[in-house]
Amino acid sequence: MAGDKYISFNHRVSGFSFANLGLFTGFADGIYNAVYSLVILEIFRSSAIVGLYVALYAAFCMFVGLFANEIFRRFSKVRVFYTVLLMLAAGYAMMSFSILPRTFITLDFTTGIAITLSQMLVPLFMSDFAGKIGMARLNARYHLWLNIGALFAPMIAVIIATAHGNRSAFMASSIIYILAWLFFKWFHIVQPDKKIKPVNPRRTFRALWKNTRAFFGTSGMLRAYLINFGYYSLRAVRLLYVPIVVIENGFTKDTLGWVLTLGIIPYIVLAEVMGRAVRKYGKNIWLILGFASFAIFAAAATLVAGYPLLAIFVLWQISGAFMEPVHDLMFFDNVKPEQQARFYGVFRTSVYLPNFITPVLAAACITYFGATSAVWFIPAVVGALTVGIIITPHK
Repeated sequence: MAGDKYISFNHRVSGFSFANLGLFTGFADGIYNAVYSLVILEIFRSSAIVGLYVALYAAFCMFVGLFANEIFRRFSKVRVFYTVLLMLAAGYAMMSFSILPRTFITLDFTTGIAITLSQMLVPLFMSDFAGKIGMARLNARYHLWLNIGALFAPMIAVIIATAHGNRSAFMASSIIYILAWLFFKWFHIVQPDKKIKPVNPRRTFRALWKNTRAFFGTSGMLRAYLINFGYYSLRAVRLLYVPIVVIENGFTKDTLGWVLTLGIIPYIVLAEVMGRAVRKYGKNIWLILGFASFAIFAAAATLVAGYPLLAIFVLWQISGAFMEPVHDLMFFDNVKPEQQARFYGVFRTSVYLPNFITPVLAAACITYFGATSAVWFIPAVVGALTVGIIITPHK
């Protein structure tokens, strides 16, 4: 195994066991994402301010991700994972009540710590237990379950939100994370406790800076970072503004639920196919096809409205399905196993930095053009630029 030492674990546990956690993550996050931007819109009453709030939230999560290596040096990954699953269950349960905006925001940032660490830990566990399976197959399996979990989530979120209010849907996510905690407990994984040393802030920041320089000084890491940045930039704009634009175009929450649900189908249909296709044809062709087609769809979304726009919101999910199993493989393919836990925190900032930059750009576009639909210029440009990075010869 590539990462930390393990004293014992259930003999049935393999990399696929951790990939199967995608079912819980996809279900819980699918419910959460379906109503999240609508809840934030209720609080701030402006789609532009929604973008700025999400940018601040993403900056906070990125900060957490940068210090993840220090957390993993002091505590075992198993202990951290147990803790963050319980944090998510408790946090989402409290967020589901009709509470003051400042209380909701405090809980939102608290669960941000947990979701950041949980999203980092699952791939690291998969890598530790990959064996001869390989990360490409595990990634494909993980994203298959992720999307199966997300398939019915939007409709469930819409039903709960319509009956009891948008925030009430978070309770369903809380229950799912409790089930994820129980499923992980079945693995019976035991790691040795690490000796907790006093924290020296100056030394910690120095180690963080040194680790960041080492990451970008490693061959292939900058390219892997930029490609992952591009993927999550497209995802950030889509997740945040599709629900808002659908409602602003006069459609009901039921219609939104169908749009989000139909958008999951390409991921499920193509998940296993993409796993085999990547092994046969490599990563680059699917990354190019995905980014290029998404850019074209995004450009078209700035020009249309009504049902054609809803069709685009579903069709560009095919583009996303091409990219989903491969967008982060350049990291795992170009870093040594013993460096994965050390560098993964820096690499994961490519997930949160887009969630900071793109909402700020989206807010600027909305303010300048006076329409929420202007945000689709951003994925159009980002998709084209990322294609350029992929086709540029790697030195």
